[in-house]
Amino acid sequence: MSNSPCRRLRVLTWHVHGNYLYYLTQAHHDFYLVTKPDHPPGYAGTVGVLPWGNNVHEMPADRVASQQFDVILFQHKTQWNDDRINLLSETQRRLPRVYIEHDPPQENAFEQRHWVDDANTLLIHVTHFNQLMWDCGVTPTRVIEHGVIVPEGVRYTGEKARGIVVINHLRQRRRRLGDDIYTSVKAHVPLDLVGMDAKSAGGIGEVGNLDLAAFSASYRFFFNPIRWTSLGLAVVEAMTIGMPIVGLATTELATVIRNGESGYIDTNVSALIDAMHELLRDPDEALRLGNGARKVALERFRIDRFIRDWNHTLRYVSS
Repeated sequence: MSNSPCRRLRVLTWHVHGNYLYYLTQAHHDFYLVTKPDHPPGYAGTVGVLPWGNNVHEMPADRVASQQFDVILFQHKTQWNDDRINLLSETQRRLPRVYIEHDPPQENAFEQRHWVDDANTLLIHVTHFNQLMWDCGVTPTRVIEHGVIVPEGVRYTGEKARGIVVINHLRQRRRRLGDDIYTSVKAHVPLDLVGMDAKSAGGIGEVGNLDLAAFSASYRFFFNPIRWTSLGLAVVEAMTIGMPIVGLATTELATVIRNGESGYIDTNVSALIDAMHELLRDPDEALRLGNGARKVALERFRIDRFIRDWNHTLRYVSS
């Protein structure tokens, strides 16, 4: 294959995490999203409100094997174990392969072996913490940290003396996502929960992807009660508009937020409650920390750096 830096690649992938996929497709390649009738999870294609570019195309599952691609980009265990065997042709299974691992290990924090055990597949972790915790065997790995688009015309105002929590299906996902922490903190601090099925946990409900930044901007701080996850895009997106972050000093968040500079993190929930009360009392301090969070986000999670990393990776595997 040509090594030209300008060559436009045809990338087959799946719709797993909508916002992440939207940011990924800012790269100047053609992305083909596997779809199935009625758009079940993982096969949603371009359904939804995200403003997909004209380089994003739907690819019905029953047509995949007859098409030509340059790279196969897996994003879920089902796609690797099932679709790789049952949807792809024999020729396509020999194409350059990349797997994006969006999460830390779920079964064992430090001993779980990743199911992609293949020296010819590149495994991309979205945080250094994830790469640290997974046992990836012979599979080569690299880290591409998040990159986000800063919402135009939206900045933190913080006049609402409440905190906002953004988590999908919190009640269903329970302790890993911190449902117990959210409930206990809410007894002491005014909090509003938004996200899919938020109402079942006493929250407001779902706020659309394109509306979330403006909806969140008036809240005094963003609270992240999640114990075990990757660095959530919602946290990074909140940082870009200048929101101070309060959360658990676990996983990758411990490398992102600095106490007294961009928010507060701790493993002591009582200390976090005290920090939230301080932010409620002092909106000027909340604004100062929010400016610090925005500075970090604009330096570390720039969309141009993210796209540059992905362009380099896709060209590397397809060269």
